[in-house]
Parts: sequence; structure tokens; C-alpha cells
Amino acid sequence: MSTTSPQAWGRGKLLAILAAALGAGLALLAGLGLFIWQVLADDAPQTPATQDTAPSPVVLDEATLAQEGPARREQIADAQMLTVDDPRAYREGQVATTVAEPLVVPSPTRTGPVDVPTGFPQTPKGAVAQLAAIDVAVIQAMSVPATHEIHRSWSTGDADPARWVMTGNVTDFLTAAGQSGQTKEAGLVVTAIPAAGQVKGSDGSDWVVACVLLELHARLVEEARVAYGHCEAMTWAGDRWVIDTSRPVSPAPSTWPGTDLAAQAGWRPWVDNH
Repeated sequence: MSTTSPQAWGRGKLLAILAAALGAGLALLAGLGLFIWQVLADDAPQTPATQDTAPSPVVLDEATLAQEGPARREQIADAQMLTVDDPRAYREGQVATTVAEPLVVPSPTRTGPVDVPTGFPQTPKGAVAQLAAIDVAVIQAMSVPATHEIHRSWSTGDADPARWVMTGNVTDFLTAAGQSGQTKEAGLVVTAIPAAGQVKGSDGSDWVVACVLLELHARLVEEARVAYGHCEAMTWAGDRWVIDTSRPVSPAPSTWPGTDLAAQAGWRPWVDNH
């Protein structure tokens, strides 16, 4: 089984983000920064990735991947994506001069458990669309109890919802934004819009590592915006895609949509197939 797990937030860098965000109206930006900030393990120092220095992500070559089954899934889940350690990358960047091939994503056909849109086809793009629908529901609720309920309804196995990366993101946001309790207060509006996506790899027709790049907006008095990349292993269960909690995956890069760095990271612009 894969030993990869979501990387812990680096508290020192989080405090730096908070310090930079001091001032009226910027607490939400600090909260969103906490939401997406991912750092490498202490024993693996990296040079910050910029538009000019970002290394290319690992390319999953079919010739070197196992044919099928657990070994293939572990290789896909563990393959490292582009490492982005630039604190500006999730909210700004040089607009790309090249045009990335869009990812045409299917639309939902019905509503599933806890009002999450579903009915996506049993295809890799269907898995990407389902993960986006799950993430959007979590972010717009911005509630610890709601996140637990969504995870229980949209995942396999008996994994603890408290350990899900999205639960930690929600609690970090609520803490940094100065919210009382485990749910955002009235008047605070948080929205998520899928901006790009990618299929990292698949094994047969029932297992995919899907990745979504979301543009997040938070508004109370002023508005803050950041981008957040999220990957999960998705498996087909009955008539819908759910998160495969038995197969943790390496973190996705959080890069501002439409930038050179986003293109280097493999992100393809999101297009709904209406």
C-alpha cells in the first residue's frame, strides 16, 4: 500500500503569511493562504519554484507503469507533481503565451448524497468532475460538521473525516478568518469555481487519480482570491465516483490559472460540456 500522505502545513510559513496579511480587510486572504499553503517535509529542502525555475513534473510513462492492479495504482498515486514553493504562485503569475488544451468536463445529471451534484459518466473526466463537485460543496459550506458528512457520503472505507486534508483546510481557514465555532458566520461568502483540471493517471475503468484547480473567492467586507490544487484517487462504486481513502496521493500544485507555471504543472483550462 502506498505510504504517501498529504503534507502537513508548515506553521512557520503560515505565520509568515499571516504577518504579511495584517491590516484591515486582509484576514480573509490569510485564511485562504492557510487553506492552500503546502510545504515539503523538513528533510527535503527545495529551491522555490518560479516561472523560470520550476522543475518539470514527473511524466507517467505507460512503458514504465505496471500493467494493472495495486502496483500501478501505487505508482500513479505516489508520482510527484510540480513542486511550487513560491508564496505568490497561488494568487498571481505571468500570463502564459501558449494555449493549453482545454479539459472538456461532463455536466452532472442528478443530485447525490448531501446535495452534491453527481451523475457523471464512468470516465476519467467524469472522476475529475465529481471531485470538483465534492470540493465545491466543502468550500462553499466552510463547516467542519458539513465536511465530515460530505467525506462520509463520498468516500470509501472507514477513514476518519478529521484526518482528511479538506477538513484541515476548512479549520485553518475558519481559524485565520477569525470565525467563531466550526462553521463560517453569516455574512461571510466563500465560493469555489473549477478553473482547470487534469487526469494524473488511471487503472482500468474504475480507478482514476483526478486533480482539480479551484479559484477560491471569499467576501466579507473586502474580497480575497487564491487558487487551490487538489488531487484524490477516485473509484467507481455502484453508480458514482467516490474518493478511494485507501490510496493517498501526492499533493497537487496550487498555481494561478492561466499562468506559465500552471501550464508547467499540467493544468488544463476547465470547460463545461453543456
